Amino acid sequence: MKNSRLTTFIFSALFAGILFGWLAPDWAAKMQPLADVFLKMVKMIIAPLIFATLVVGIAGHGDVKNLGKIGLKTIIYFEIATTLALIIGLVMANVLKPGAGFNIDLSTISMGAVNEMQTIKVDHSFSHMLLDLVPTSIFKALAEGSLLQIVVFAIFFSLAICAVGQKARPVLDFMQSTCDIMFKFTEYVMYFAPMGIFGAISATIGKNGVGILVNYAKLIGVTYLSLIVFVLITLVIVCKIIRIPFSGIIKAIKDPALLAFSTASSEAALPKAMDAMEKFGVPKNIVSFVMPTGYTFNLDGSTLYLTLTTLFCAQVAGIDLSFNQQLLIMFTLMLTSKGIAGVPRVSLVVLTGTLHTFGLPVEGVAILLGIDQILDMGRTTVNLVGNCVATTVVARWEDEFDYKKMNKFLDSLKFKKPSLVNEKILADKSIQSGNLEYQETK
Repeated sequence: MKNSRLTTFIFSALFAGILFGWLAPDWAAKMQPLADVFLKMVKMIIAPLIFATLVVGIAGHGDVKNLGKIGLKTIIYFEIATTLALIIGLVMANVLKPGAGFNIDLSTISMGAVNEMQTIKVDHSFSHMLLDLVPTSIFKALAEGSLLQIVVFAIFFSLAICAVGQKARPVLDFMQSTCDIMFKFTEYVMYFAPMGIFGAISATIGKNGVGILVNYAKLIGVTYLSLIVFVLITLVIVCKIIRIPFSGIIKAIKDPALLAFSTASSEAALPKAMDAMEKFGVPKNIVSFVMPTGYTFNLDGSTLYLTLTTLFCAQVAGIDLSFNQQLLIMFTLMLTSKGIAGVPRVSLVVLTGTLHTFGLPVEGVAILLGIDQILDMGRTTVNLVGNCVATTVVARWEDEFDYKKMNKFLDSLKFKKPSLVNEKILADKSIQSGNLEYQETK
């Protein structure tokens, strides 16, 4: 009941923001602080929430032997998913050619913001990425919201708790209490979600006008179509392979997905998404490890967008890239799109650097600036959905996914699930373990 009310309020805020941005653009453009306040509220809970849940997930189960296997399987899946995203972006850009015939006078576009992006230097070397994993201070990492550093510290902290044993029990109990408190805290923060969504959408429409959707219709259409194709070809098929209903995942994360879409912020949706995936049947230790790591290494939507827009910028300038050049760009983006989630306007910064590296005109980035918020809404949502699917993949790979919990959760959402396959899996697992309780209840 509580979730359905939140969904209703979010949709209402979304449509009200669009209407307000259209009817009163001057006032709507001033609504951005509402979104900023909500996003800051979310950021203040993410670091302690991730730290507490990861420690409880690892140390609470006492099983640290599987941690290395989980990490390796997670990285393997991330690499496969992001590679498929790059390939789909490349194919869609070549087939639909969003930049061909794009009629705009580049001399009328301000290059100030693009020139500023060019001054941002991002070190993509392996040594830098390795050094960036380890925090010099956990308090600094918590303050700056460096998710990967928090994950690394939490892993070592959990290993130490397991090694100390019973003496560390009070610390683990404290972490469990912190975890419960932070999820309740998250619930309170979500009450402000409609306010944040209204501010974000109305400001976007107020600043750019509804007319911008018409002028950039082809690029927006191709971007969203490409994201949909990725979801259908990759995520839906992956869910078929692991025998998890993709529609069930979408139903479970509808609220965080709406948050991600409306605010164009992955962070806004992260706490709710983690809670939803745990209720969906993914163990706490896998959710709390895979989700934060995914926001650095598994940005499927952003990765696809980078390939698509690189070719878009080349097409706008009338530059015909050879197949070999396009492959080189794809492999470059495979590396440069990792580990920079904390950089503002991360996708455009990476895009600017890529264009400069390959001698392509950076004016294309200036074209994208006007509608980046609209495009960001779609790619951020796909980033979220991709990471939620990743948690189920790793859980199934580890044979730790709880189908009974999933069915119970989907029942609570009044979701008609494809139960035959799942019931067969449950029955098989019960027989193997010698536990016939499931069959008896049938």
